[in-house]
Amino acid sequence: MPKKPASIASRLAKLDFQKVKVAATDIDGVLRGKYLAKEKFISALDSGFGFCNVVLGWDSADVCYDNVKYTGWHTGYPDALVRLDPSTFRQIPWEGGQPFMLGDFEGSDGKGLEICPRSLLKKIIARAKEEGFEANFGMEFEWFNFAETSQSLADKKFVDPTPLTPGMFGYSLIRVAQNQPFFAALMDEMREFGVPVEGLHTETGPGVFEAAILYSHALEAADRATLFKTAAKEIGSRFGIMPSFMAKWNAKLPGCSGHLHQSLWRKGKNLFDDAARPHRMSSVFESYLAGQLLLLPEILPMFAPTVNSYKRLVDGYWAPTKVSWGIDNRTVAARVIPSLSGKATRLETRVPGSDCNPYLAISAALASGLYGVMKGLKLKDAPTLGSAYTNDKALRLPRNLWEATQKFKHSKLVREVLGDAFVDHYAATREWEWRQFQDSVTSWEMERYFEII
Repeated sequence: MPKKPASIASRLAKLDFQKVKVAATDIDGVLRGKYLAKEKFISALDSGFGFCNVVLGWDSADVCYDNVKYTGWHTGYPDALVRLDPSTFRQIPWEGGQPFMLGDFEGSDGKGLEICPRSLLKKIIARAKEEGFEANFGMEFEWFNFAETSQSLADKKFVDPTPLTPGMFGYSLIRVAQNQPFFAALMDEMREFGVPVEGLHTETGPGVFEAAILYSHALEAADRATLFKTAAKEIGSRFGIMPSFMAKWNAKLPGCSGHLHQSLWRKGKNLFDDAARPHRMSSVFESYLAGQLLLLPEILPMFAPTVNSYKRLVDGYWAPTKVSWGIDNRTVAARVIPSLSGKATRLETRVPGSDCNPYLAISAALASGLYGVMKGLKLKDAPTLGSAYTNDKALRLPRNLWEATQKFKHSKLVREVLGDAFVDHYAATREWEWRQFQDSVTSWEMERYFEII
């Protein structure tokens, strides 16, 4: 049950702390935060607190957008109200138990701000609840780890970072033992932080790990995933390790996923499971999956939000490239996982990269799935057998951020499930991201043209 503000204030009063760390996520899923004095925090539990709205008006490099309506030089960058969520209260073990809480941006109408990622997810969860559904999600992350610090990487100008370990050694107990303190800290301190990790192992690639975060209801799952990324970086820095959740840092290596496991429930029953139907897929599950497949090409920027995201979505590198589904098939976009007990029958959406904003990725998955359920959609194609990469009948996903954003921006269905205000803002931010890339000069261009042309 969510913690009441009064109980949080009472609990905090008993703690030997004079400040509380608070944070909200920006459009890219980066946590932006500050410390509040204990007295200010207790007041903010009731009335919220001001946070410069530039947080939703700039990119991941703190460069202000010049193409969004919400805020900019034309508004003077006023404060926006952040409303703290008592249910997110936790203490940070690697900071000696420092109290911490998440918040949402609120609009002038007293409701969740339409372009706030966490508020968007709450709106879609409310839609599911109106239909009698509770959505459960669990997120997996793959990420590379480097023997670097922020300063050492900057000194290298972000060229040739040193992986934590050499070679391709998936599921390696040797590599775990070589970095046992870091592994142990990730497992133990994440649990204390309220981000329980079910499994942690090395993946295929130098210094790459994979973590499966314990599933929960959709909002808590997004909170856990968002906190995991920041927490892994904070814990890693203690060991001289820099984790990176970039989708693909090296063209010769596999990319990093952010897979979404999900199911719909009602009164303790998994509505995705039906033992009497093929693959235990209920009619609700079929319609949910059909909705996701229908909207996937148009909602893709919420799964693949950066220019780099699309370097991961290439054939033969364990990431899906086509609108496809299959039964326990890791080459498809949507992997159906039946369970003998029924409780774990679920869908794994394999398109998101580890660079996604978890609030937006889960919003996209849930909104598109709910659309399929409410419209009673049916699957048009049989499950893919074998490699989806060679399935010529399946639609190829957009190949870059610009193409994906234009589909997103002009999609009537996406606007129907997410709302015009969010779509307009998010599309503008992705167009901005693409423009920054188009205006840059890359090392590939230097190597290819500098001497020869």
